[in-house]
Amino acid sequence: MTNPSKTKLGKPVPELPVLDVKKAQAYYHDTLGFEVAWILDDKSMGAVGRDGIAIFFSKEIHPTPTHHWIFAEDIDTTYQEMKTRNANIVEDIDNKPWGLRQFTIADLDGHRFTFHCDL
Repeated sequence: MTNPSKTKLGKPVPELPVLDVKKAQAYYHDTLGFEVAWILDDKSMGAVGRDGIAIFFSKEIHPTPTHHWIFAEDIDTTYQEMKTRNANIVEDIDNKPWGLRQFTIADLDGHRFTFHCDL
C-alpha cells in the first residue's frame, strides 16, 4: 500500500450554537474586535473573523456552550485588550503549572475561549 502525500489543511472553524446570530456577531465585533463576515438572510447562520480566525454561528433554541483555545503571541497585551473591551473574563491571567500563561473569557451564550502562550 502506498502512502499518499499529505495535503495542506487550514485552521478548523468552530460553529457555535447561539440564541441570536446577529447579537452574537455584534458582541464579537464590539467587545472582542472581530469583523462581521456574513449572515444569511433568515439570520439562522453567520460568521465573524479576526487575524485569520473564522467563527461561524448557528441559531439554536437551547445552545450548549463549548470551549476553545486560542494561541496569543503577546498574551499580556491580549489580556489588556480584552479587559479594555469589557470582555467577560471568567479566569484571570495566570502562569499555569502545565507551562502556559493563560486567561479565559465567556461570550453571551456561555462559550469559553482560553487565550494562551507558552511560558
